[in-house]
Amino acid sequence: MCSCIVPRVSTSLASLPTAAGPTPPRRRTRLLALPEARWALTATVAFLAGLACDVGGAPSWAYGILYAVAYAAGGWEPAREGLRALREKTLDVDLLMIVAALGAAAIGQTLDGALLIVIFATSGALEALATARTADSVRGLFDLAPDTATRLTADGEETVPAVRLAVGDLLLVRPGERIGADGRVVDGVSEADQATITGEPLPVVKRPGDDVFAGTLNGTGALRVRVERDPADSVIARIVTLVEEASRTKAPTQLFIERIEQRYAVAVVVAALTVFALPLAFGADLTDALLRAMTFMIVASPCAVVLATMPPLLSAIATAGRHGVLVKSAVAMERLGEIDTAALDKTGTLTEGTPEVTDVSPLPGCGLDADALLALAAAAEHPSEHPLARAVVGAARARGLRIAPASGFAATPGRGVRATVEGCVVEVGRMRDPADRMHGVDGVRDSVDGMHDRDDVPDSADGMHRPNGVPDSADRRQHRDGVPEPADRMRKPDGVPGDRMHGALHPSAGTTVLVTRDATPVGTLTLADRVRPAAPAATAALAGLTGTTPVLLTGDNAHAAARVAEVTGITDVRAGLLPEDKVNAVRDLQLAGRKVLFVGDGVNDAPALAAAHAGLAMGRAGSDLALETADAVIVRDDLTAVPAVVRLSRTARRLVRQNLVIAGTFITGLVLWDLVGHLPLPLGVAGHEGSTVLVGLNGLRLLRERAWQG
Repeated sequence: MCSCIVPRVSTSLASLPTAAGPTPPRRRTRLLALPEARWALTATVAFLAGLACDVGGAPSWAYGILYAVAYAAGGWEPAREGLRALREKTLDVDLLMIVAALGAAAIGQTLDGALLIVIFATSGALEALATARTADSVRGLFDLAPDTATRLTADGEETVPAVRLAVGDLLLVRPGERIGADGRVVDGVSEADQATITGEPLPVVKRPGDDVFAGTLNGTGALRVRVERDPADSVIARIVTLVEEASRTKAPTQLFIERIEQRYAVAVVVAALTVFALPLAFGADLTDALLRAMTFMIVASPCAVVLATMPPLLSAIATAGRHGVLVKSAVAMERLGEIDTAALDKTGTLTEGTPEVTDVSPLPGCGLDADALLALAAAAEHPSEHPLARAVVGAARARGLRIAPASGFAATPGRGVRATVEGCVVEVGRMRDPADRMHGVDGVRDSVDGMHDRDDVPDSADGMHRPNGVPDSADRRQHRDGVPEPADRMRKPDGVPGDRMHGALHPSAGTTVLVTRDATPVGTLTLADRVRPAAPAATAALAGLTGTTPVLLTGDNAHAAARVAEVTGITDVRAGLLPEDKVNAVRDLQLAGRKVLFVGDGVNDAPALAAAHAGLAMGRAGSDLALETADAVIVRDDLTAVPAVVRLSRTARRLVRQNLVIAGTFITGLVLWDLVGHLPLPLGVAGHEGSTVLVGLNGLRLLRERAWQG
């Protein structure tokens, strides 16, 4: 039975429902729902009845019939699989077991042969149950998705099957309902319990603009959600698809075992024939020699060795999937545990990849407080679609400020924006020289902190966002001759206190823009690409796991990289890198004998993801190319999942080694017992099958919640 475990896992996972069809309610697989369990039960009942008749002195034909039923019920499936393998010119452990049972019956040991069949069938049923429970843990995600959803139309609302939803549909999600599709909130405020998808322990507040996932539970508020993904491409569907694909891959350890398995099986048969022939040559009894040889063939079979690898790795993949990390293959899961160095991208990985207003500083005597200054800047920026403009407008809305209408809006690439707000000409930008005030605001957009290596930020309508990987004039000036040009070399405009401008405009604080009203400076706004809250803890955990501080590889300038490195505790910083430079950095580390894990999100990270020993992509903001190239995807962009999945992989690898030791110990001990002493056939079967079940169950320990928590 053990030789079929890997195909059975693939078949079970392949049978999971897809998002394109109905999702019937499912429960945890019951033992007797499996045909293997029913046949094993039939064989066991027949055997026990026959044993009672045998011990009770019943006629031989009575218990003979019952033993025959046990042989047939427990042995027909492994016999079929064994003959199928034989037609393909391979030796199957199932066939060896059936031959041993029939051999026992041929020499009058019907009871021993029937016991062998019963133990073998019971072991197969337990393996099938363990495999089904692994599939259950993944299938449970699909069970969370509702069968129906409430779709809003011009005529009102209608209830439709969730699988018929399309991108663009508007859904009404009432309190306590499960969300029918992946999408974005357009109206309403509520909380969503996303624990089953992202692993977040507490409900997450959802407001307009926030993403929601199919199958998550809405809280006390009503939401209107715009569908943004086809049901077949939802997070749940992607988890199941990737796990199914992973189940069809085999780790290097498994491939090595399979390469030697056939040679080992042939060696076992040859050794069993030798164990049978040699005693006969020296005058041993035929029955004793045959029993010893059959026992040897059973206990030396590599069932437990074959099962040592895949159950731990597949269980780890399923557990990672439940916590929002999609590992694409068993190979990838095994490689994640081998890494000894982590290299991290900055923007979109360690940082959130979008700017936010971090400081609002009105100038003395301008007559504005912080809210009035922010509202004035937001009014001028409102028509723009640039990321900085969106950040300023978003900050004003978050404070509940009124944004006045603007007229005469004009945006100059690389310079800034100008608009008339309530009769005043308002300019937002950064000045390098006071004389530039007469010609607009110079260069605010050409040094957007944290945006330089973004690939998925759309070009703004005002044309201020440069193509990814193309250095602008400010970058070239900063990196001329390899010496960064200090930002505080910029001259301050008239009327601005030197200490305020020096502190606000220094790049370590982010990107600072100057707001002028009728050509008079009134204040500054500082924007920065916020470091993810979990970044310091994640980098510290990775340092603890690998024994070395992670490396920061970024296309951004040195000042911005240093700011992030200071917050996260990273000491090895490599800034101003083009995509090929990131690849070279990864290769240099690996040439030095390191096994590198690279974590990134953009198109420019894809080459490094492919070159690294293992690659992790941020799934929420990651580019399609990065997601396809990476070995694993972090669905909710939670950096703490990076060290968690590395720990999980190492635990899986440790269990594989444990299983190989367990299997080797059982085989060696039982073989020596049979050769040196006298090992009864039933006891040999019990030891062999017990070790097989033991290694299988040991691997399934990774399905528990504690496995992810470390």
